[in-house]
Amino acid sequence: MSVTKPRTEPAPTKGADAPAASEKLFGKPIPRTEDARLLSGNGRYLDDLGHNALIAAFVRSPHAHARITGIDIDAALDLPGVHAIYTYDDLVDDSPEMAENLPLLIPHPAITAPRNGYPLAKDEVNHVGEAIAMVVADNRYIAEDACAKIGVTYEMLPPVVGIDVARQADNAVHADVPDNVAAHLQHGFGDVDAELANAPHRLTLNLEIERSASMPMEGKGVYARWDTDEQALTFWTSTQTSTSARAAIAARLKMAHNKVHCIAPDVGGGFGVKIVHPWPEEVMVTWAARRLGTAGISSEVKWVEDRREHFVSSAHERGQIQEVTVGFDDDGTLLAFDFTFWHDNGAYLPYGIIVMLNTSTQVLGPYKPKSFRVDAYSLYTNTVIVTPYRGAGRPQAVFAMERAMDAIAKYLGKDVIEVREHNFIRPEEMPYDFHLTFQDGRPLIYDTGNYQAGIDKLKKLIDWDGFAEYKKQAKAEGRAVGIGIGAYVEGTGPGPYEGAHVLVETSGKVKAATGLTTQGQGHQTAFAQIVADDLGVPVTDVEIVTGDTRRFGYAVGTFASRGAVMSGSAFHVAAQMVAEKARTIAGEALNLDPAELELRGGHVCKIGTLPGAEGTSISLGVVAVLSNPLRYAFDDASRQATGFAKADTDMTIPPVREGEQPGLEATGYYSPPTSTFASGVHAAIVETDPVTAEIHVRRYAVIHDCGNVINPRIVEGQVMGAVAQGVGGALYEKIVYDEHGQMLNASYMDFLMPFVTEMPDSLEMDHTVTPSGLNPLGMKGAGEAGVIPTSAVIAAAIEDAEGIPITSMPISPSELFELRLAHASSQSKENE
Repeated sequence: MSVTKPRTEPAPTKGADAPAASEKLFGKPIPRTEDARLLSGNGRYLDDLGHNALIAAFVRSPHAHARITGIDIDAALDLPGVHAIYTYDDLVDDSPEMAENLPLLIPHPAITAPRNGYPLAKDEVNHVGEAIAMVVADNRYIAEDACAKIGVTYEMLPPVVGIDVARQADNAVHADVPDNVAAHLQHGFGDVDAELANAPHRLTLNLEIERSASMPMEGKGVYARWDTDEQALTFWTSTQTSTSARAAIAARLKMAHNKVHCIAPDVGGGFGVKIVHPWPEEVMVTWAARRLGTAGISSEVKWVEDRREHFVSSAHERGQIQEVTVGFDDDGTLLAFDFTFWHDNGAYLPYGIIVMLNTSTQVLGPYKPKSFRVDAYSLYTNTVIVTPYRGAGRPQAVFAMERAMDAIAKYLGKDVIEVREHNFIRPEEMPYDFHLTFQDGRPLIYDTGNYQAGIDKLKKLIDWDGFAEYKKQAKAEGRAVGIGIGAYVEGTGPGPYEGAHVLVETSGKVKAATGLTTQGQGHQTAFAQIVADDLGVPVTDVEIVTGDTRRFGYAVGTFASRGAVMSGSAFHVAAQMVAEKARTIAGEALNLDPAELELRGGHVCKIGTLPGAEGTSISLGVVAVLSNPLRYAFDDASRQATGFAKADTDMTIPPVREGEQPGLEATGYYSPPTSTFASGVHAAIVETDPVTAEIHVRRYAVIHDCGNVINPRIVEGQVMGAVAQGVGGALYEKIVYDEHGQMLNASYMDFLMPFVTEMPDSLEMDHTVTPSGLNPLGMKGAGEAGVIPTSAVIAAAIEDAEGIPITSMPISPSELFELRLAHASSQSKENE
């Protein structure tokens, strides 16, 4: 795969060196500072911790739907090395809180029948892989052997597998939800029925996106340590929401927050599957550590998920069946968009209906239909739960809208870009209010965007106007090629808030922390660029800590393309507070107006003078010393001990100001008024093999707008990684269940993910920039952009190559081959 990108931002500095401290770092594609540690094997992931801990393993249900009639643990208890076996009855014996259902994390009025499981199955299992019992033993081998000796008897119940079966409701996943409907959402604007009745043209499409999963390289894992003396719990978990996990565990264990600490170590991928809090395993491992530690058996317990466990007991996403009816005029103007879809949420609903909400609101994309209606159903099935996976309902939404746009263009005989351009929201119409409620509970208002500029760039990048000749030449060579396009708008940076703490030490080094977690996004680099700019220090002097509740106790988490917008803005707020305090202290010390001072080169100095100049500059480390209201006795020894330069010896020692707090530090928070909306447009050229029906993505082009960019290199990496997942979702990745609820491809042997060999032969990228006015740095989110339109784009390109409607994704060569046969048969019958 080759990757090219027209440069619209400053070129990287030569070599691997970061820019000098006097240069602005925001917008510079500097190398990621964390990579050397991670690539040299010095990362510390969950399984690198707790080598002396006892190990947990779980007995999991082999059935999709059954009533538990008995659990026999006697034989397992006799196994040497087994220290404890727990079932639901043990939770009941402990406390009412431990025996409660796991929480519904995000309530919503559309949820009509919220149902969730327990840390261990109570009396019924609702999907293969549901945890029934936990064994704690000396090692995993013994724990697994003990699990195998536990006898569970079942009364079989009829499984409900797939959306069609759930809709029929011949059987129920939960007996008290006979129609299997967990949530029913309706919203819209305008008079859809009237517009459809009066529209010159109408089309109806039946579409499907199949169930998939994110599959991070590292599965879930928890390591808990109980301190008997302090009566305190510290646990490490591979999570995207450490502060929320801490709050959930503290509540479940009835412990004070200040006695519970949660730390996210290096996390080997998240993509959404590690958002849920608490997972059953987090509850059980932390509870067992306290229980066994109190009993004097062991204060440390650890569990690490194996790959099959991840397939059958973590979370999936994507599965939807959709019906789209559009009304339009002769120009392709969208008069009505009537959207009904059914969403598979699996056996339980721990995370609410965020995926369904994203689909139902972001289906609008960059377009402004005259009327719009959504009728959406979230359905229970006897399968693994569904929670957000990178894109989180948006790939399904874009598939519905972009397939409709292509169908309108084909019906009218118009160019697909022309139809899209005719329906674009224009820059002068921003901010654009749809008068709907977004998934964050706030108004759905696009802040900024220039969709026409994006598509103009894309046409040049993919050589849209030259494709017809290329296709003609390919046909003459016996090759079938096609081109497809897809546009999207993504709500990013949702609230409610994030915070950050910034501290300048007396050495002049900066320690900064946020509660937001990291799973490979480059936070240590990007956040350091923001702080370094605000404090005028080298980026190498800034240490960023994320996901450690000991350093920052309140946060929301890393998901929904919110890291840069939320924590980036919070770091900026906190660093600006520190800078203001530094100018005030330095101004008093130098007898200068703080307005005359700036932070540059690790100093607070008079504007226009050199950092370190005598009488007009103080090092930031010295300012940190002066920020202590107790002050130091300024004799020669203490000056030398605290790092005062000779130039500082005659400065004025500032008095203690009323209300002054010690330390050159500050905590800042950022809360947005609404989400900010990133956007983009992608195009692909594919080639399909005439014999084997294999599908090759020859070229892929991305135009992306995430507002002002902190680090272009990181953004490009994020988009490239997301495109790879998008290609996987379009051509390879699919979770397959049989009618009994057994997963048929729960291994990497059968669940296909793209290698680099399956990536596009050429991936080209460029940007438009429409800064947001909703945050101080004009940023928008970027983490999910590459995956959102990919299925729609590749479907359109295959359809263009084959001349066959593509209505379901992902698509395999065998499925394309079957479509060819069906299409040929249909054509033959028509000709007869």
